[in-house]
Amino acid sequence: MVLSRRARAEDDTGSGAADAVRLEAFHRGDRDAIERCYRDHFDAVDAAIGGILGGADRETVIHELFSRLLSQEALRRSFQGGSLAGWLSTVGRNQAIDYRRRFSRETELEERPPEALTVRWQEAADARLLIERFKRESLPPEWADVFDLCFVQQLSQREAAQALGIQRTTLAYRELRIRQRLAKFLLQSESP
Repeated sequence: MVLSRRARAEDDTGSGAADAVRLEAFHRGDRDAIERCYRDHFDAVDAAIGGILGGADRETVIHELFSRLLSQEALRRSFQGGSLAGWLSTVGRNQAIDYRRRFSRETELEERPPEALTVRWQEAADARLLIERFKRESLPPEWADVFDLCFVQQLSQREAAQALGIQRTTLAYRELRIRQRLAKFLLQSESP
């Protein structure tokens, strides 16, 4: 990353504080720090995304990632140190996977005849009714938020635990118990 004068001076003295200064410049969204990040790590991100996407899609995802770095402080602050290239590659790879899944769903919908969409809509409506019945009949009210975040919105355990303000292990336990109740509920629903 391009360093401020203060950071360069500390870096030249061999101070361990130089890493902290660079990290803080990155977290702040310092233009020079982000530009240096782009120059230094573009190839690593390109290689990580290239295994999933090609052509214009690959370029789109790479530039979306670096654009998000510029505009989203929360994303920058989620990097807490270590290998910036490794972190960027992981974030880029995940973004490429999401892009590919989204594109596949859109293409699948475009290729379906209108009758198939009507059936799909009915299936979605039936699923929503089944979910509401499960929540009403089998789910303790204190676990409803965990169910919504983990099963309906499909957040990761880390994201859901953070949103609920609970430990990840607590969330994992509740998720396991919900999964057990859901399996039992679905098996009961299938029997005549």
